[in-house]
Parts: sequence; structure tokens; C-alpha cells
Amino acid sequence: MAITLSPKAAQHIERYLQKRGKGIGLRLGVRTTGCSGMAYKLEYVDEPDTADQVFESHGVKVFVDAKSLPYIDGTELDYAREGLNEGFKFSNPNEKAACGCGESFTV
Repeated sequence: MAITLSPKAAQHIERYLQKRGKGIGLRLGVRTTGCSGMAYKLEYVDEPDTADQVFESHGVKVFVDAKSLPYIDGTELDYAREGLNEGFKFSNPNEKAACGCGESFTV
């Protein structure tokens, strides 16, 4: 499988990288936290890590570390605006449940 971006997510990442003036893509991973056990973590990548798996979607590179990949393989990342809120939305086929606040998930 792979990690994919929606066109809106890819456009948002490209705009932000241009605004930043540096960067080669986005790193997607997971960390242990929250009431459900895991949370997504995102950061912009300036230097690739040789251990990262690299996916490209709509011209944007997504870097994933080997430890996180089994938990997020097949995930599509979207960017949405709902009322006054905007941000990334994760569609993860491995997710079995999420906490009520939406900050963490379990597989």
C-alpha cells in the first residue's frame, strides 16, 4: 500500500513549503500518547532520513519512518476547512477506534 495525499492536502503542503522558503516534503508518523494510545505527528522535512520510506502524491513527497508505517499504511491525508476550523484529516484503514476528542486513535 502507500500513503497518499488529496489534491487539497498536496496544495496546502506545497504552499507552506514555498512560504517557509525551504523543505522537501512532509513527514508523517505516529507517537504513543492520548487516551486511545497513538496520535499522528506531522513535520516538514528539510533533510531526508535514509531509513524513511518515501511516497509521492500529487508532486509532494511524504516521508514515513519504518516504525510508524505499519500503523498508517494505506492512509490518505486530506486538508479541510469546516467553519472556523481547518486542518489535516486522516483516513486510516488501520484505525479501529478514536477517542472522543479526536486527538488519538488505536489500531
